[in-house]
Amino acid sequence: MSKKTAVVLFGGQSSEHVVSCMSVVNVIDHINKDKYDLLLIGITEEGHWIKTESVKEIRDESWKEGEIRAVLSPDAGMKGVLLLDGEKTKLVKADVVFPVLHGLLGEDGTVQGLLELSGIPYVGCGVLSSAVSMDKLYTKIIVDDLGVRQAAYVPVMRHQLKKMDAITARVEARFQYPVFVKPSNAGSSKGVSRADGRKELEEALLEAARHDRKILVEEMIVGREIECAVLGGGNQPVKVSGVGEILAAAQFYDFDAKYHNADSKTVLAPVLPEGATERVREAAKAVFQAVDGRGLARVDFFVKNDGTVIFNEINTMPGFTAISMYPMLWETAGISKDELVDRLMEDAMRRFDE
Repeated sequence: MSKKTAVVLFGGQSSEHVVSCMSVVNVIDHINKDKYDLLLIGITEEGHWIKTESVKEIRDESWKEGEIRAVLSPDAGMKGVLLLDGEKTKLVKADVVFPVLHGLLGEDGTVQGLLELSGIPYVGCGVLSSAVSMDKLYTKIIVDDLGVRQAAYVPVMRHQLKKMDAITARVEARFQYPVFVKPSNAGSSKGVSRADGRKELEEALLEAARHDRKILVEEMIVGREIECAVLGGGNQPVKVSGVGEILAAAQFYDFDAKYHNADSKTVLAPVLPEGATERVREAAKAVFQAVDGRGLARVDFFVKNDGTVIFNEINTMPGFTAISMYPMLWETAGISKDELVDRLMEDAMRRFDE
């Protein structure tokens, strides 16, 4: 049987560029090289698409100096990638794309839209589910109708901050301090702040506005940070893993706590109050299906001491780094990283055939 060609995208223009480069090394290591020839394409923070030769180049970041540009063609008749090497142009047909891209301009439906135009099967959620899941405000609007509890919130638009006193008054009429302030459309907790008073609230709103024009102010939830992995969707059964717990080495699990603080820990199969694990799993499946998820997602919750389960957010291209919860949860469930990656790629191609 002849090999298929798999295009692996990594990097990207978002604040999660470095995390994507960390994730993709693990994904590449676990792709079955007997089944797939790989075409590695890195996207720089400036938006240049560059053909990459090896994992070594990704690790030492020398891939950014590559001279062969790559263009994923939206022409569905081509179904491939144009490689531009000086005056020479070569079309490489692609059977499947694995977009290991986190955050904006990668996980938010933009690249997924390009792949839909190209007619090339790709791993992960589609345009709609990627877009609404990336945007915390619109995720909340969808979850509001599910009967799944989530943190109460006040939406704020950037232009409204010209009348800061009115905004802070609206928040204070709804919540007591502390509150959390988040940009609606940003990843890995970028721009997220805790505010314990009006001055901090004003500073947090301005910081969130640097990242997005839509902002959420949420009530503070005191609970354990619990994550759950989802696999499947579309015409395939939705499978839900067990749960894992984040022990953040900070007031909350922000970008630095996730990736730069060795004191942050993950616990697999934590003991939760009676029935809470199943409630998390049921809610994860409900949220995934409500956003029309397919392929994979990680769904995050808080669990209070009395067993109350509160939805936090959904990530449609969860991290695959050495410390990422998504692949570890499936390993605990008996699905190795090799099998997980292979299943995701096979499912992508099957979904397009269907």
